[in-house]
Amino acid sequence: MDDLKVFTGNANRPLAEKICQYLGIPLGDAVVGRFSDGEISVEFRENVRGKDVYVIQPTSIPCNEHLMELCIMLDALKRASVRCATAVVTYYAYARQDRKTAPRTPISAKLVADLLTTAGANRMITMDLHTGQIQGFFNIPVDHLYAAPVTLEYIRENFTGDVVVVSPDAGGVERARAFAKRLNTSLAIIDKRRDAAGIKAMTLIGNVWGK
Repeated sequence: MDDLKVFTGNANRPLAEKICQYLGIPLGDAVVGRFSDGEISVEFRENVRGKDVYVIQPTSIPCNEHLMELCIMLDALKRASVRCATAVVTYYAYARQDRKTAPRTPISAKLVADLLTTAGANRMITMDLHTGQIQGFFNIPVDHLYAAPVTLEYIRENFTGDVVVVSPDAGGVERARAFAKRLNTSLAIIDKRRDAAGIKAMTLIGNVWGK
């Protein structure tokens, strides 16, 4: 463990602390703050040269702040000559923008992949991507983990009786169906109709009455 270091930004420090507690190592000493004009400041206060470094930083709300923190941390680690910098991004911002939905729209999920790689990530660990194909946006190794085993265990331990698994939209049907099959329960689907202003109407397909 001497060559292993774990650091975190401001996105989810409790998660990083629990990971370090499980590994039996201290959380790395890094300060991620703000300059007076709002710019992000990063300083690693221990030697990381030649180390395997993991940065725990989900890009959750506010996603732009947390994404920029991660990029600057990766750049600092690259310039500090780490052996390998792994970005642990349990929530991947912009994942829903994984394809062009109109002639002049971006593919922001690909842009984020390029940003992280250019910033200095040598490896990526993420969870439950919106679509698995996002892994192909990276030119570095990506470990795509799934929360299903833990989620299923939690449901079995905390919910009894007649349970129904609901997919919030058509895109989530495959995942919801897999959950329903493993829980041996029924499935329902919410059919969303959208316009330019957002969700226009929703229809529930399936029976959730009293469940």
